[in-house]
Amino acid sequence: MPIAVTLIDDNAASLELMAAAIGGEPVVVTTFENPELALDQILSEHPQIVITDLMMPGMSGMELLERVMEFDPAIDVVLVTAHYTTESAVEAIRKGAADYINKPVSPAVLRQKIGVLIEKHRAAQRSQELEASLVASAAFEGMVGLSPAMYELFSKIRRVAPHFRSMLVTGETGSGKELVAKALHQLSPAKKGHFVALNCSAVVETLFESELFGHMRGAFTGAVSDKMGLFEHAHEGVLFLDEIGDMPLATQAKLLRALQNQEVQRLGSLQARKVNVRVIAATHQKLREKIAKGEFREDLFYRLGMVELEVPALREREGDLRLLVRHFVEKYAELCDKKILGLTNRAQLVLSRHRWPGNVRELENVIGHAAMMGSATMIDIQDLPGYLLQAGGAGSALALSTLPGLEDQERALLVSALTRAGENQSEAARLLRISRDTLRYRMKKHGIRSGH
Repeated sequence: MPIAVTLIDDNAASLELMAAAIGGEPVVVTTFENPELALDQILSEHPQIVITDLMMPGMSGMELLERVMEFDPAIDVVLVTAHYTTESAVEAIRKGAADYINKPVSPAVLRQKIGVLIEKHRAAQRSQELEASLVASAAFEGMVGLSPAMYELFSKIRRVAPHFRSMLVTGETGSGKELVAKALHQLSPAKKGHFVALNCSAVVETLFESELFGHMRGAFTGAVSDKMGLFEHAHEGVLFLDEIGDMPLATQAKLLRALQNQEVQRLGSLQARKVNVRVIAATHQKLREKIAKGEFREDLFYRLGMVELEVPALREREGDLRLLVRHFVEKYAELCDKKILGLTNRAQLVLSRHRWPGNVRELENVIGHAAMMGSATMIDIQDLPGYLLQAGGAGSALALSTLPGLEDQERALLVSALTRAGENQSEAARLLRISRDTLRYRMKKHGIRSGH
């Protein structure tokens, strides 16, 4: 995509000279003699580069610089003036100007200085395109990941989805257990049926049986009509029981019977009803410890846990953080109807140093918060929730160069895939969900050969 440049000068001849000087670059140039009209265009269009005269009637270049930096610090503003002073140059740089050029402007000097900024923004565009490409290749049934831990999880889901009758999904809060359950549903023979979810920690103990199995009119006080339970509603589909560890023991016994016999009996009814339901239970608790304390039935645990899938915590998913950030940036840019291109280096650094106790759910909330709070094209540290900054991330002296770059990340992923595939390029391409030609192109770009 071409780089957008806005030129502002109350002198028409100067505007024409500057436009001609940079017109040969891959840019779209818009010129204004009125700085206030120019500011309206900047606020609506988010150009990458603004070149403005310093002394203009109505609004000075310094004032325009301040307004643009307040609105979007990612925009590079270059001040041009025939009234150079050291003080004004220092003030301009302090307020965020990318450069300060004296008039009369040499076309060669202007072309060289603006060329550097153009190349910087083109590199940012290439980085964003790479991120988008990686996210697309890392997407799996609503989840995103290319780390070894997530590759193993995706592989297990593919293998067990066609066959499971009951399943146990474990992992920390916010790690994505419900997404795993939905993936199992979509890849199973029950995908044409309903996906029905129940949060066991949110149900009053006395209503558990009615929720799961239904009731007949008059079965208890308040039962004014017949009610279908979730098992019947999920017939030919999947019932997802989240936080199964919070289910009362009495209800656990009846759930075990329903799983064994594939039939349910509404409260107040003498008739058993056959159901065909696949059940996925999830918990962040250690069920074996609850069994030892007599708080969870051992026979139900083994009935549910014939196959157990453990969802890794975000801190264990090396290399996935930037992919997830890009995924959520795209999601919330669309939801908020904003032009958000990504995160600044210092904002990315803050995220990289956080431990993410709330896992992927916490990361999504952080990006959603930043998308709503920010007004610029790049999310910066002031857009992030305050607790991330109070933890010391923003004030860290750690060099930005310690952040893993996308190029390094892509190379590591390619090497990892080739290693897992035993140097078989077709298999490596399948693991990364890209074409073999794309794999070869990226191998060539990174200088990767057999044996790495």
